[in-house]
Amino acid sequence: MSLSAYIPIVGLLGLALAFALFSVAIAPLVGPRRYNKAKLGAYECGIEPTPQPIGGGRFPIKFYLTAMLFIVFDIEIIFLYPWAVYFNSLGVFGFVEMLLFIATVFVAYAYVWRRGGLDWD
Repeated sequence: MSLSAYIPIVGLLGLALAFALFSVAIAPLVGPRRYNKAKLGAYECGIEPTPQPIGGGRFPIKFYLTAMLFIVFDIEIIFLYPWAVYFNSLGVFGFVEMLLFIATVFVAYAYVWRRGGLDWD
């Protein structure tokens, strides 16, 4: 096995590392230095942050539903990519299994939709 095939990859990683280090090192030197109260304050999507009660308080169920939706579709994509690569060799069995998997994902999607996880009001 020849290691010369890895030289472009190592070169690209070195270039990326050099760019990252240069960007971090040069930012304090060339960046703006005019600070005010608004710039130093916490930013939460354009609204003023509210103080949290001791112990953190309770989160609405929509946060958990959104996280569940992300995980469901993330896992779906993880399984769909290798299935698509080996689609021809899997045959009818692989096709039926993927239909069952997509039906299961659709049930999770319908649950989140019915519970209001997709409403952003």
